[in-house]
Amino acid sequence: MASSLIAGARLVRALGPGGELEGEQLPRKLRAELEAALGKKHTGSGRPGGPRRLLPFRLIRELHQHLRERGSTLYLHELLEGSEIYLPEFVKPPRNPELVARLEKIKIQLANEEYERITRNVTCQNSRHGGTLSDLGKQVRSVKALVITIFNFIVTVVAAFVCTYLGSQYIFTEMASQVLAAVIVASVVGLAELYVMVRAMEGELGEL
Repeated sequence: MASSLIAGARLVRALGPGGELEGEQLPRKLRAELEAALGKKHTGSGRPGGPRRLLPFRLIRELHQHLRERGSTLYLHELLEGSEIYLPEFVKPPRNPELVARLEKIKIQLANEEYERITRNVTCQNSRHGGTLSDLGKQVRSVKALVITIFNFIVTVVAAFVCTYLGSQYIFTEMASQVLAAVIVASVVGLAELYVMVRAMEGELGEL
């Protein structure tokens, strides 16, 4: 925050010997403070123009008040011609090591949480895909087993019918009797196969 003024050449001359303020009968204390302030030269780092004479705003206000009380024809804005407000260079305060360490710890923690969130999503997706493929494989195996079972059932029934028909030729002379015997044996074999199939399916369902 600005609290000083860089005295211009006009103000320096006015306060010097034979200057405009010499006849204003400045209080001894005020003149001494003004001369002491102008006698000090301040070097502003990074500011062109070399050393500067700084006057606190307090002295400027006291000078202005004195001129008003005397009814002087010398105005303050005329004296301040060429002067500038002094803005001190901002000095960045050192960072607290504990605060820096805490901030770094928070950054690392947030980064780890973000990484875990991303990897969790990837893991869930992989598990979901793996579960889908596993279920599909089970379904394919189940369909394959069912097709094989049906094929075996048909082959067994047909084989029982053919074998019975051929064997019954030695017992029955009529074709109708041979066919009837073959149908009966094939039916019995088919029922037995169905019973075995049902028990096997019940066992598989129980395991699931």
